Amino acid sequence: MHDAGSTDEVGRLAAFRREFHASLTARRDALFELADALLCGDAPVRSLVELSLVGEHRRGHGSLYAALNRGGIDIARLRTAVAAVPLPCAADGRVVLAVDVTCWLRPEAHTCPERVLCHTYGRGKDTHIGVPGWPYSFVTALEAGRTSWTAPLDARRLAPGDDAATVTAGQLRDVVQRLITAWQWHPGDPDVWIVADAGYDGPRLAFLLADLPVQVLVRMRSDRVLRRPAPPRLPGTTSRPRRHGGEFIFGDPGSWGDPAVTTSTDTRLYGTATARAWHRLHPRLTHRTAWISQHGPLPILEGTVILLTVDRLPSGPTAKPVWLWWSQPEATTAETDLLWQAFLRRFDIEHTPRMLKQTLGWTSPKLRDPHAADRWTWLVLAAYTQLRLARGAVGDLRRPWERPAPPERLTPARVRRGFRHPTHQSRQPRPRTETLPTRTRPTTRTTQPPAGSPPRRPHRHRRHQHKPKGGTKKTKTSNNPRPRRTD
Repeated sequence: MHDAGSTDEVGRLAAFRREFHASLTARRDALFELADALLCGDAPVRSLVELSLVGEHRRGHGSLYAALNRGGIDIARLRTAVAAVPLPCAADGRVVLAVDVTCWLRPEAHTCPERVLCHTYGRGKDTHIGVPGWPYSFVTALEAGRTSWTAPLDARRLAPGDDAATVTAGQLRDVVQRLITAWQWHPGDPDVWIVADAGYDGPRLAFLLADLPVQVLVRMRSDRVLRRPAPPRLPGTTSRPRRHGGEFIFGDPGSWGDPAVTTSTDTRLYGTATARAWHRLHPRLTHRTAWISQHGPLPILEGTVILLTVDRLPSGPTAKPVWLWWSQPEATTAETDLLWQAFLRRFDIEHTPRMLKQTLGWTSPKLRDPHAADRWTWLVLAAYTQLRLARGAVGDLRRPWERPAPPERLTPARVRRGFRHPTHQSRQPRPRTETLPTRTRPTTRTTQPPAGSPPRRPHRHRRHQHKPKGGTKKTKTSNNPRPRRTD
């Protein structure tokens, strides 16, 4: 692909592959061929040793394990290369980042260091189980519309004792700064939206990222209690001024009051989606947990609370209300509609960990060293980035039972099938410039041979008869069964 242009899909893919190869510091070729074998395999990856049988891997299986255990990757350079490729944007042109934690479970590896109890769901309803493993925090960029594609930008393993909010804030800060350096965000562009689930402390993320052009949107639990702004101080009052106003209890509709903004949207999957917004609500912070090291008075972090209710869910169960908190004190009607739709797009990241685990085999290797697990994780992310870059340069190699898909709707698994043969040309059929004459087939079959041809010998169906061992005399067969001996 050295002759590819720098502006098309194949050219950008070739440039990323060169940068990816340059970011490998030790056992470079072995790691690079391992990533190619990961991309060009015909079946889902079940073990590392099976990748050594792929044609793109020209070494033995011993070098494969040695590359992961003793290889080297310049993670900072690879992160910069991933941030420099084209990113998906929302419909209004802004960058939307989603953050989530997915776990590499290692319950049987009792000697593996730096394992943490990972939160997993059991088979029963509301059953939570803690399984030892390595939790990884992923930051991905979301696309507009329903799709199974995302753009993973960073992955960081959480060590024992790490504060999830602090580590995530530092990770997001690094990602946003790399995007600004790579000119993915220009001054004057809309702020970057960060979407997270209820497991993250949204007000603290907004406080730690206040100096960046970002806005935080998180889901809150339905048992939270927020406070309204403090009322104005009455004249002649000598007591200490109040910092908090009345309570806003999520579980008590009597404490809500009239919403500042109310919108109603008809959707195909959820029926009527109603969103109500209340402005300038903040949590009451205390010197505990994450704020225990904060000196002086704690900040007042005001935001907008949005309550989303829908008529039904596509899966069938009863739809529960969803509470969202936005880091801006006020929201307009248009922003309220965009916010709850952006939160629904966050569920697209569920496809990416499933693709990494089930198809690319991210959690299949039984590695002992967590640093080797980090190298394998970044190899998988580099492979997924190459699939995303080759999305418009491969054909639809579908199975016989699969329906044809347009180029913009190809899934990552279908792009992986055609990754071996990217093409510069479009996959659309070319229009014909001339009309070929149609072939005429005879309506009746000729039964008589032409004149002058030799006569044909009649074809006889001969049955293969077994000759006896004692001679060549044919034995007469009978339809009657062999008589049974009575003596």
